[in-house]
Amino acid sequence: VFKNKDLLKQAFTHRSFTNEREGKGMQHNERLEFLGDAVLELVTTEELYKRYPESNEGQLTVYRTSLVNSVMLAKVAKELGMEDYLILSKGEEKDTGRARSLILARALEALLGAIFLDRKYNQCKKFINKYIVIFIDEIIEKKLWIDPKSLIQEEAQKHLSVTPSYKTIVESGPDHDVLFSVGVYFNYDLVAIGEGKSKQEAEVEAAREALKIKGWA
Repeated sequence: VFKNKDLLKQAFTHRSFTNEREGKGMQHNERLEFLGDAVLELVTTEELYKRYPESNEGQLTVYRTSLVNSVMLAKVAKELGMEDYLILSKGEEKDTGRARSLILARALEALLGAIFLDRKYNQCKKFINKYIVIFIDEIIEKKLWIDPKSLIQEEAQKHLSVTPSYKTIVESGPDHDVLFSVGVYFNYDLVAIGEGKSKQEAEVEAAREALKIKGWA
């Protein structure tokens, strides 16, 4: 339950909506996303540190990456029903593909930022543990933490005797919020495209998509 419901509304408001209504004093969710991302990293790092005392820094890092990447966050946001409440421009409302998943992932981070401001750290921590950290056992049991880039390289060499390569196809968005689209290639053939807030994240998403396309996931 929010004390300040304006924070809750802001968490669901995409920049595209405020751009359509320029000058009307509405705030989009990017600052809250920035804050929520930091809180999410702290909470998940603390939980993983306590749960896996035998794991080294490198193992904990890949566990955390698997837990807080955009694919997992979008999945959690959908399960929470957040998609029904997104405040988007008319153009963004029509997009239901990868771009929508990224919007959902970022909205979840913004929601965490809003909870942190409205109800402080402990309440935000409870929310993160209940709805996000809960997936860590499944991630480890199913080995979902294994780096898709390493796996696609192994499988491509085994099945096709080629080494995957990556190329940035396009960079979009403002300087403070760039979205990278990266393609993974087998020789000169484009196999899949991934998107992310960094080139590394986009490459991982491209590798993950290629594994699905080739049936190697």
